[in-house]
Amino acid sequence: MHSERMKFHKQSIQGVYLIEPTPFVDDRGMFRRHFCADEFARHGIAATMAQGNISENLHARTLRGFHYLMPPHAEGKTFSCLRGRIHYVVVDLRPESPTFMKWLPFDLNDSNRLSVHVPPQCANAFLTLVDGVIGHYYHSSAYVASGERGIRFDDPAFSFIWPERPEHISEKDRSYPDFVVPRR
Repeated sequence: MHSERMKFHKQSIQGVYLIEPTPFVDDRGMFRRHFCADEFARHGIAATMAQGNISENLHARTLRGFHYLMPPHAEGKTFSCLRGRIHYVVVDLRPESPTFMKWLPFDLNDSNRLSVHVPPQCANAFLTLVDGVIGHYYHSSAYVASGERGIRFDDPAFSFIWPERPEHISEKDRSYPDFVVPRR
């Protein structure tokens, strides 16, 4: 067996990584590593994955997020786009972080095979850019509804830029109040 590896590219928000697989290709097709506890741990990422979720999206311009869990339920997430193309955004909501309230966009699709790791207390959202998108999340801890928080995709505190106007949004994601900056 060939030793497939993943490349972890640090981003400007601490703890956020763009993860690039190094696939093995032969006449049968392709094989790539999608998760490796040892490689994640070498980059300071919680190597325990407690939950995996699949997001199936029928329509282009479907928006999901921004979601995160508060301590003690805060979780790290690693997201991959298995089919289609999405605009993925991570925002730092850790008040003590030097990049507090900064956000990063990523283009994830089934051709580039990239994943994004989101550290605890950073929120994530994505906008589908084509019909039939399938996304996959690994979570470092199980979902606890009482810890869930969110911010709106159009919250004026952040000035998010979307490549297309979101059309399909849940009522929950539309109704988050304006973000209030915590006092330090």
